[in-house]
Amino acid sequence: MEDQLKRLLEAEARAQAIIEAASHERQRMLDQALASVHEAESRFESSRADLRAPFLKEAHGRAEQAVAELSRKYEERQRNLRDMASRHEQEAVDAALNLLLDPAV
Repeated sequence: MEDQLKRLLEAEARAQAIIEAASHERQRMLDQALASVHEAESRFESSRADLRAPFLKEAHGRAEQAVAELSRKYEERQRNLRDMASRHEQEAVDAALNLLLDPAV
């Protein structure tokens, strides 16, 4: 009976050692997986700027185009307003002269 108890205790000790080894292996695998995830995340973060660069360049180009178009339209409108102001100024001067020269009108 004593031999059987001894063998059971030895088997239990071996089983406990196997459980501890499996637990350590599991923890090692988890740590390794977490390290891989953190490394991949770091690579992604560092390459994110490179991924965004073409889109930002295109957006910047479009913005410059829009600003140039708006500037052109603004200058054209300014030119038209100046022309109209000049024309109306002359018409106003002519009307004032006519009124001064011929008050009956």
